[in-house]
Amino acid sequence: MPFGPWSYADVEEMMKEMEKSFIDMKGITKELPKDLVREKRAEDGSIIKEIGPIVYGYSMTVGPDGKVVVREFGNVKRRANAGWKEALSETREPLVDVVEGEKEVRVIAELPGVKKEDVDLAADGKSLTISAETPARKYRKELELPSPVELEGSKSSFNNGILEVTFPKRKGKSSGVRIKVD
Repeated sequence: MPFGPWSYADVEEMMKEMEKSFIDMKGITKELPKDLVREKRAEDGSIIKEIGPIVYGYSMTVGPDGKVVVREFGNVKRRANAGWKEALSETREPLVDVVEGEKEVRVIAELPGVKKEDVDLAADGKSLTISAETPARKYRKELELPSPVELEGSKSSFNNGILEVTFPKRKGKSSGVRIKVD
C-alpha cells in the first residue's frame, strides 16, 4: 500500500470528493479572508474568482535531545473543533528551521516575495518574532528559542527570500531589543 492504509483509488476518490465540495460551495468567497480572493475579467467578459494561495506544510527534524520537532507553516492552522473558515488566515507562517549549536542558535526562515526592508525582527532572549508585510504577502512567526540567547552580538542577513538570524548563547539575563536586518 503506497500511502499506508490508503490505496491509489482511495486517494483519487478523496480528491474527487474535495473537488465536488469546492464546486458546491457557491458562497465560499464571501467567507474567506479578503486577501485570499481576487477577481479578474475573462476574455468573454465574465468574472473569474481566484482563491489562494492556501498553504499548509510542516517540517520534521530531530532535536539534539533526540526528540522529533514538528514545525507547521502556511496560512492554514490546525485547530481542534474549528471549521475551515476559522483555520484560514491572510497571514502565513513562514517555513522556519532552528539550529542549535554549542555556542549559538541560528534561525533560518523562508520569506519569498518580500524585501529585507519589509522584514521586522523582535527578540527578548527567549523568543523571536519574525514578521514581514507587502501589499501581496503577509508573514508572521513567533517562536521560542531552544536556549536563552544574548541579544548583543546577534546578527541577521536576508538574501533571495531567505532570512538567517544568529544569536550567541546566553549565560546571564537581558531585555528585549529590535534586530536590524542586513
